[in-house]
Amino acid sequence: MSNAEQEVEPDPVAVGNGVDTNSRRYQRELSADDHNHHHHDPVKIGTITRTLPMLLAFVEGPDRHPAGEGSQEVLRGKLRLLEADSAEELSARLVSINSEENVILVAFKTFEEIWKFTTYYTMGFLGHCMENLLLDQDFWLSSMDQKDVGIEISIQEETLNLMYKGILMQEGSFFASCSSTQMFDSSTSGSDLYLEQGDIALFEPPFLGSGWTVLSLGDGARGTKPKPALEPVIPFHHGKPACDFLCQFGSCVATVEYDAGGPDELSLEQGDRIIIVGLLVSCFEWFTGRLERTGEVGLVRTTLVKPADDTLRESADIFLDKEERLFFNLREEQIKEETIALLKKISQNDVGSVYKLDGSQGNMDAHHQAELKRKIEEILQEVKEKVPCATVTTNGTLEDHSESSKTILPSGSHFTIHPVEEGTPTNQEKLLPLLSFLDGSDYKPDFGTLYGQSPELLLATFNGHSDNIDELVAYLGIAREMARKKRLHWSQSRLCLLLGKLCSGSSKFSQARVYFEEALSIPRDGFMDMLMLASIYVNLAVIYLMQKNTEKYFALSERIAALLMGIPDCVSTVEKDSEVLKFILKKAVLAHNKMAEARACFLLAKLHWRRGEGTDAVPFLERLLVLSAEPPGVRSVTPSHGYLSLGRLYSQLSLPHLCVSSARRATMHPSARLANCLSGMGLVLENTARLYGIRKQEVAIPAQVAPYLSRSLSFTWELDGVGGNGDHTLSQALTLCLSQLFQKHRMLGRAVCSMHTLIDHHCGPSSSLGATSSPERNSTLVWLAWLHICNSQPEVSLDVLDSVLASMPEHCTTQQEDLRRAAESYQAAINVCEEFEDRANWAVVQANLGMLCLKAGAKGLAEGHLTEAVALFSELGGEEHEVNFITVLLELGQHCVNQRLLERGKIYFEWALLMAIKSNHLDTQCIIYNEHQLTLLATRGDRGQEGEVLETISQLYLSLETERARRSALDYTKRSLGIFIDLGRKEKEAYAWLQAGKIYHMLGQTELVDLYVQLVELLLQLKLYGEAVEYAQAALDISVTLGNSLNERVAFHRLATLYHCLGQFELAEHYYLKTLSLCPTPLEFDEETLYYVRVYQTLGDIIFYDLKDPYDAAGYYHLALAAAMDLGNKKSQLQLCTRLASIYHNFLVDRELSLFFYQKARAFASDLNVRRINLSPDQNFSSMSQYKSNRVSIQETTTK
Repeated sequence: MSNAEQEVEPDPVAVGNGVDTNSRRYQRELSADDHNHHHHDPVKIGTITRTLPMLLAFVEGPDRHPAGEGSQEVLRGKLRLLEADSAEELSARLVSINSEENVILVAFKTFEEIWKFTTYYTMGFLGHCMENLLLDQDFWLSSMDQKDVGIEISIQEETLNLMYKGILMQEGSFFASCSSTQMFDSSTSGSDLYLEQGDIALFEPPFLGSGWTVLSLGDGARGTKPKPALEPVIPFHHGKPACDFLCQFGSCVATVEYDAGGPDELSLEQGDRIIIVGLLVSCFEWFTGRLERTGEVGLVRTTLVKPADDTLRESADIFLDKEERLFFNLREEQIKEETIALLKKISQNDVGSVYKLDGSQGNMDAHHQAELKRKIEEILQEVKEKVPCATVTTNGTLEDHSESSKTILPSGSHFTIHPVEEGTPTNQEKLLPLLSFLDGSDYKPDFGTLYGQSPELLLATFNGHSDNIDELVAYLGIAREMARKKRLHWSQSRLCLLLGKLCSGSSKFSQARVYFEEALSIPRDGFMDMLMLASIYVNLAVIYLMQKNTEKYFALSERIAALLMGIPDCVSTVEKDSEVLKFILKKAVLAHNKMAEARACFLLAKLHWRRGEGTDAVPFLERLLVLSAEPPGVRSVTPSHGYLSLGRLYSQLSLPHLCVSSARRATMHPSARLANCLSGMGLVLENTARLYGIRKQEVAIPAQVAPYLSRSLSFTWELDGVGGNGDHTLSQALTLCLSQLFQKHRMLGRAVCSMHTLIDHHCGPSSSLGATSSPERNSTLVWLAWLHICNSQPEVSLDVLDSVLASMPEHCTTQQEDLRRAAESYQAAINVCEEFEDRANWAVVQANLGMLCLKAGAKGLAEGHLTEAVALFSELGGEEHEVNFITVLLELGQHCVNQRLLERGKIYFEWALLMAIKSNHLDTQCIIYNEHQLTLLATRGDRGQEGEVLETISQLYLSLETERARRSALDYTKRSLGIFIDLGRKEKEAYAWLQAGKIYHMLGQTELVDLYVQLVELLLQLKLYGEAVEYAQAALDISVTLGNSLNERVAFHRLATLYHCLGQFELAEHYYLKTLSLCPTPLEFDEETLYYVRVYQTLGDIIFYDLKDPYDAAGYYHLALAAAMDLGNKKSQLQLCTRLASIYHNFLVDRELSLFFYQKARAFASDLNVRRINLSPDQNFSSMSQYKSNRVSIQETTTK
């Protein structure tokens, strides 16, 4: 799914709201109350099931057991985000999402939709697509240590089958298998139709009271039956074995004597032993065999043989000997080189060349420091020659086998046409080279090229003509006649084949048929060139099909099937007509022969792959992989290679979610090897832009590649003692990329650990780091040092850097409070920058040295270095330096103010402010100006502007992104909120509440729920319902996470209120019921009972006035009346009895109940001095008018 997205299936469609009476009732059942367990029964309209529940669950471990409650809650939270708008992300047709039950309801309208959905579910793609759709990037990194963790999709297969049957019945006739042996009344003059269990036939549903009609696929007989026992065939399949064995190899024995009907058949004597060439498939009329006593090869009728004792064995392999089993080549060395180049490109870092301003100090941690230092020194002491890393410029890593089929004939196999006249003695001399080349019973590679060439390419094989096909036909015709006279049968046969192909290319089909039939009828000992025989068969079958000669077409297709099941590479001869392969597939399906079906799918997938028809190849490759996975399974393509091939096709078709899912299956399958993992990772990186909308020119490493990097590394470690430096270089590139992913997602410990693993594996005599070039080795070690700096381990970092570069960055000695060594390092860095005129880094180092001097109390030196830094920064262009420049200006300005140099300080502050305005960086150091402005406003008493300045200061503190700054921001926000409440500025107050809520969320404090609830109430008053929904949902999510049922109940009520105001009545009903399910039972206080009265009355109003369902509305009014009677509230009882009397009188037409409630209402009206009761059918009014009159009462009684 995509997504689960719409992959190779019908285009995404608009999502319906499902608002009919039945589906709305079902949604209300899913909302449910506190007393019912939720079973996701499908919605049925008539006899057709309309919706399918998909249950999502977090699972882990090889047995796919459910994960802990915490993981399940994360999944529920992600589903809540999809509830508002998810139509473009999910496969099929989305009906609704129930995040509390982890259920997504989908529907299907066409056969193709349910076909693709079923396929992706069977192949396990739905769970992978939902992971890509729902889970954060951090999941892929954090789950690497957990075994087989992910999302699993469960569906009710019985429900899916019902939907499938319903769609088939809507579309008319369909294929189905008889689930029992049964008799059908004949609809013709013949005898009754008898079908056995498992027979496949064409069924047509009843029409206008008639029974089911059935068409037998065996003999075309028709029959009828009122209620046949049938089971529709699987969507992909949309004939009976001739003998008891299915798909076998070995040898067999002829049961009768048989005289060959042509040179392509074998003549048999009873008891002859026949060696099966390739596979004997029982559902086909012929197979290819070799007569043991003579060695001849030809076609044998399947019905004429029986198994030989202990020699005929069941085959689990669909491939033939020496047959190419792959769709494309995986050149491992080339893939390694290209992967290394790609990883180096996307994992470039600047930590060794770009300085940074000094940051806050961290805690020193020297764990394993001595051991690490020893290993690094050992690596650096290795003296080996530089091994250049291979670079590549090609983009592809996979080479199709189809390229091999596009070779041209060798130069020696071209022929020149000489003018010849029939009957002249010079013809023999001129035609002799051609006749000699085409003669011979055995197959030659050059023949294969001729057999597969189109008429246009055949013209290019012969020189000396004016590109006129008729001229070439005349020349070959004379050659054919000469071959016939000289009894050169093989030359004559091949010339007939060429003439037939040329005539077919000129649309002279009858003439072409004559040539092809002549090629088959020429007397000879037998066919040794089976590819020529296959080519004749296929070309002739195409003509039979075009001329609607179906009898001969099917008979010839049976012979082609025998060759395809026995002769490798025969698929190249059927490129012109894939219908023959589809006929073979249908025969296999009708015979329930999964081995033959798998081979037919393989041949069709390979044919379309060779022809570049990715869309057509996909369903056959999908089915082949499904058959391979079904027990007991067929031995077909390696699953890893198959999924990788499928991923390539999905990528070509711009289907990123399915492509990534296929790549993951390919990489994680036990059959995967290093090349598969690297190719799968390439597919993920290739589809990153499509998955996340990243521009292609931007280099990005998605976290999804982490499992691929890890698995590839495990392969390289295994090959460490066997492979050369190429594997070491690859492992280094993989580790760097993986550690950068960890560092990017702030998992510094794991980033450091991955680099230490690299050091451990590459330490010693076979050290790869020592074997790599000096820049690469140093870059790797500098990255390791940088990770230790980021991880607050300065001593470890300094040990690494001291071993590599003495003048490397300044942070290490500063964090150890070794100011003298830090100053020396800064000065060394300044000298290097000055020598190489690196002004950007020069400015940064000067600023750091200045701040170091301030820390040491050397104020004069500090001012000099800071001033020099300002001068250098002012000469630089580009926005990347502006943040550092502003920081230095503010630091220098503050220094001047402290030194009582106010005018100079003012200049630096104003300069910083102008730079901030110019660069659009609201640097938090500008807080100084705002605080000064705040003091002036407090003096003037301008409360409105004072609140706005407080807002600004809060934003500035938040931009510092530290906990201390956030607490300061919260203080300023609270002060601004108090001012806006005093001034009655509702909109400003709302946004202040929102700001406070966000800060509480950043600080991890539970006050956030209360703030969001208050904000929702304020937005309700402002009628900003759409914005209020977001915060009400956030309050609900946090309440559920914290397990606070009281806040959860309030949040549900707020959501119900908002959806009621927005006119989304089903959702309002859902959340009101959720609220009631959380109320305590039994009710203890009158306020709780009154709340029941108000909510049930509101629900009744929604159902009656807005959804026009008086029956369900009466149910809610009854519940409200029961609560009102417990409370003794006569006014509510009067209103409810009046409503019920009106409904029973005007809509449900129950005079007795109408009179009963009318009399009760009259009694209450008398007690309350109400003079008139209105029973008019006022259903055209909206429930909103009723809701507004009750809302204040509901709020007062909400249990909070």
